[in-house]
Amino acid sequence: MKYIIFTLLGVLTSLTMLAQVHIVPKPNQVLEAKGQYLLKRKVSISAPSEAAWQHVAKMLADQIGQATGKDVTLSTKGGQISLAVSSDASLGSEGYRLMVTPKGVKIQAQTPQGAFYGVQSLLQLLPVEIFSPKMAGDVTWSIPYVTIKDVPRFAYRGLMLDVARHFMPIAFVKKYIDLIALHKQNQFHWHLTDDQGWRIEIKQYPNLTKVGAYRKETMKGHYSDGEYDGKPYGGYYTQDEIKEVIQYAADRFVNVIPEIELPGHALAALASYPELGNNPDQIYQVGTRWGVYDEVFMPREATFKFWENVLTEVIDLFPGKYIHIGGDECPKTQWKQSRFAQDLIKKEDLKDEHGLQSYVIKRIDQFITSKGRRMIGWDEILEGGLSPNATVMSWRGEKGGIEAAQQNHDVVMTPGNFVYLDHYQADSKTQPVAIGGFTDLAESYSYDPTPEVLTADQAKHILGVQGNVWTEYMKTPAYVEYMVWPRATAISEVAWTEKKNKSFDDFKARWAIHQKRLDILGVNYFGAPINGQFEYVWPKKD
Repeated sequence: MKYIIFTLLGVLTSLTMLAQVHIVPKPNQVLEAKGQYLLKRKVSISAPSEAAWQHVAKMLADQIGQATGKDVTLSTKGGQISLAVSSDASLGSEGYRLMVTPKGVKIQAQTPQGAFYGVQSLLQLLPVEIFSPKMAGDVTWSIPYVTIKDVPRFAYRGLMLDVARHFMPIAFVKKYIDLIALHKQNQFHWHLTDDQGWRIEIKQYPNLTKVGAYRKETMKGHYSDGEYDGKPYGGYYTQDEIKEVIQYAADRFVNVIPEIELPGHALAALASYPELGNNPDQIYQVGTRWGVYDEVFMPREATFKFWENVLTEVIDLFPGKYIHIGGDECPKTQWKQSRFAQDLIKKEDLKDEHGLQSYVIKRIDQFITSKGRRMIGWDEILEGGLSPNATVMSWRGEKGGIEAAQQNHDVVMTPGNFVYLDHYQADSKTQPVAIGGFTDLAESYSYDPTPEVLTADQAKHILGVQGNVWTEYMKTPAYVEYMVWPRATAISEVAWTEKKNKSFDDFKARWAIHQKRLDILGVNYFGAPINGQFEYVWPKKD
C-alpha cells in the first residue's frame, strides 16, 4: 500500500521538485518530506556480500570518509546507509529506490548498477562539499528526507570523445569517465582513429602507431585561415593503457565503445601501410588539415584481412557489446577511378560505389557478428542497403535514424544541431575558435530523441542519445571541458528523465547548485571563472 501511495504522490511532486533536491539528471519520481537526516560521527554502510555490491558500497564509503573525515565502516547488514537487493521488477537493471527517513538511508535496486545510480543521487542530496578531494571544513552533513523511485528513460546514454584530432592523456580520459558516471550516463564512445591520427596500439601492425600516430603539423586558427603551426604532433595509447581505462570505466558501470574508422577517414592507416590504399605507390602522410580526404581504403582481400586482424585485437581488448566502425564521409572518387573497384562492383553485382561501401560494411558486420558483438556505425552505413545486424548512429539530423528504425534497426540519436558539442555555445566573437554552428544549452536540453513520425513499435528501436565531442579545435583537456559542460549535463537529462518531467527553468535552478559540485571537482565548464586561455581558475578567486 505504501508504494501505491508513493506512486500517486510521486506523480504529483515529480513535476515541481522542491528547492532542497538538486539532482541531475532529474529523478522521475520524487516525494519530499520536512526534516533532515544527520550523518553520525561514525558512519556504517551495509550491502550484500557479492563483490559488485561491496564495490559500490566501498566507493560511497571512500567518498564520505574523504570529504567528511568521519569513520566509515562496511558490513553486510544493519548500516545507517544500506544498499539492498529489491524484488521490484519495475526498477529494471538500472533503476533504484532511495529513501531517507529518520531511521537512515536505504537504496534498493535489482542490480549493483542500479545501486550505483542511487549512490550518485545520494551524493547529490548531501552538501556539495561531499565531492571534495580532501576533508571539507565546517559543514553540516545532512540529507533531506525524501523518497525517490527512478528508472532511466533510455537504455543508451552516451558521450563521445574524439582523441584522433587531438590526443587526450589517460588522466583526463578517466576524469571524463568520472563525469559520465556522475551524470548517470553509461556509454563512453572513444573515437580512436581518423585521418589525423591513429591512437590505439595494434601489435600485429606496429606502424599504425609508429607512423600513423604522428603528423608533421596541425592547423592553427580556423580551417578557412589555411595556416599551420609547423610543429610535429602525436600520441597513442598502449594496450595496457586501454585495459586500464576499460577497467576504470567498468568500475563505474560505464561501457567503452571503440571506434575504428573504415572505409574512409583512413589517411593515418594508409600512411602506415600504403598497400591498403587505392594507389600503393602513393606516398601518404598523416592528415594535417581538418575535413574529409579522398584517400580511402581499397577493399581488396588483403585490406579485409587487415581490418579483421585489427578488429580481432580490438575485440579482445574491449568486452562491451558494440564495436563502432565509423562508415561516414567516405568519398567515392578513387573508387570511381579504380579498375579494381569497378571490376569488384561488376563481380559482386553491385549497383554503384555506394553499393560497394555497403558490401564492405556487410562483410565487416558479418565478421563482428561472428565474434559475438554488434556493429554500430554512422548513418552513412544506410547507403546502398543496411547490413542486417547493424545499429545506426544518426548524426546528419534524424532522417537516417528514422529510416533505420522504420526498417527495424536499433538507433542511437546524435543529431548535429542538438548534441554536437564542438558547435559554438555563445556569440563566436566572445569565444575561442570552434568548428562553427550554434548549439546552446537550451537547444541541447530541448531535444527529444524519439521522433513523432515513428510508430510505437518503431520507437522501441530508439536506444537513446549521445553527445558528440569532435576535437579539431579543442587542443587541451581544459577546452574540451569548456565545450562539453553544462551541455552534456543537459543531454544526460534528455537521456534519463521522462519528457513529461523535464523543465528547462527547473534544470537551470538545479544547475546553479550542480556547478558548485563541478567547481569542487575542478571542471572547466562554460560559465566557470576563466582566464584568457578559457581555462578554469583554480583555486577559485573571489
